[in-house]
Amino acid sequence: MGDKNNYINMEEQDILQLISIYHRRLANVSLKFKRFLHNEINWDARLIGIMGARGVGKTTLLLQHIKETHKNIDEAIWISLDNMLLKTHDLQAVVEYLYVHGYTYMYFDEVHKYKDWTNHLKNFYDNYPDLKIVYTGSSMLEIDNSKVDLSRRQSLYTLPVMSFREYLEYIGTLSVAPITFEDLTQNHVSISMDITARTKILKHFSDYINFGCYPFFKEAGRDFHTQLSAIAQLVIDTDVPSVMDISYSSIEKIKKLLMIIAKNVPFEPNISKLCASLDTTRDNCLRMLYMLDRANILSLLTKELKNYKHLISPEKVYLNNSNLMIALTSNPDIGNLRETFFMNQLKSKFELQMPKKGDFLINGKYLFEIGGQYKGFDQIKDLPNSFLAIDGLETGVANRIPLWIFGMLY
Repeated sequence: MGDKNNYINMEEQDILQLISIYHRRLANVSLKFKRFLHNEINWDARLIGIMGARGVGKTTLLLQHIKETHKNIDEAIWISLDNMLLKTHDLQAVVEYLYVHGYTYMYFDEVHKYKDWTNHLKNFYDNYPDLKIVYTGSSMLEIDNSKVDLSRRQSLYTLPVMSFREYLEYIGTLSVAPITFEDLTQNHVSISMDITARTKILKHFSDYINFGCYPFFKEAGRDFHTQLSAIAQLVIDTDVPSVMDISYSSIEKIKKLLMIIAKNVPFEPNISKLCASLDTTRDNCLRMLYMLDRANILSLLTKELKNYKHLISPEKVYLNNSNLMIALTSNPDIGNLRETFFMNQLKSKFELQMPKKGDFLINGKYLFEIGGQYKGFDQIKDLPNSFLAIDGLETGVANRIPLWIFGMLY
C-alpha cells in the first residue's frame, strides 16, 4: 500500500472501531441457513481462500463460522479490506496490533480491494506460525498466476450461486441432502417422487428461476432485479480494475459487450463481427469474454475443455444464471432460461462442452438435450449415455429427466 511513513500510527481507538464493526455484523448474522460450502471447507487449514461472485454469501459464510465455532469471539476478528481505515493504516500494523493482543484467527473480506494483498497474506502466513487466516475475494482473482505463490500454502474454494436445493432450504420449504450425478441419472424417478410428494416443486422452481440464485433476494424484495443489474455493473466498474490493470475505454467496451450478449443470449458469437462492433482485436475480444466468465457474469460453452491460459472462441455464450438473464434481458426466452439454468447448476462441479449433437456434453461422456414437455430424442437418438432434461415435469421416466432435479446436485 505504499510508503509506511504515509500511514498514521496505530491507536487503540482505531482498532476499537474495527472490533465494533465486527461485533455488529456478527450479532446480526443468522445460523438458520448455511451455504453448502460451509460443510466442505477444511476449517483446520492455516490459510483458506474463498472465491465467488458478489452477492452469493461469502461474508455471511465467514461470520456464521465465527459465530458457530469461537466461544470466545474475541480470539477472532472479521475485517473487510475495503474499510476506509485501511486507507490510512497499514494492514501489517493492524495485524501486528491484533496479534499481540490475543487475536489468532483473522477473517479478511474483499481482499482484492487491498493493494498487494497476496504479499501481505504470504507474510502473515510465514511470520505468524500460529495465526489462522480465512479470506474471501472476487471470483476473478487468478491466485495461481499471481506474483506471490500462495497455492502451496492455502486451501482454495469457490462459492457459486445458490442451487435450487439450497433455495428450497433457504425459504423453509424443504431440506434434502445433495444428490450425486449417478443418482440423478439412475434414480431420478424415486428421488423426484419423494420430493414432489412433499411440496409443489414446479411452483418453487419457477420462483427460483426468477429470483432464487442469490440469498439477498429476501431483503431486496421487488428491487431484486434492479439490484442484481447494479451488481453486474459494479463488478465491471470496480472489481475488474481492482484485479487487473485496465483502461477506462476497455471498461466501456466490456459494458458494451455485455449489452450485446444480454440482448441475444444464448449468444453464438461471430468473433470477427463482435470485434468490429467493439473496435478491438480478436485477442482483446476473447480476453473480455473470458474476463466476464471469470467474474460469473457470463458462462462460455466451448468444444474443447475451457482453459483460461489458452483462450479459444466459445460456441455459445450464456449469462451466468437465470436471475441475471431476467435482470439484464428485456424479454428472456423460456428455452434460453432452461439452458442457462442447466449450465449454471452443473458448471461448478462438472466439465461442460459443446457436443456435435445435443446441447451439452458432461464430463466428456453424458449427452443432454434441454427442452419442454414435448421434446423428443430426435437429435440425439441412438447415441450412448444420452438424456433429455425436460422442463414442466414433476417426475420423469427412463432417460427423460425433470429439469428441476439438476438443481439438487449441491
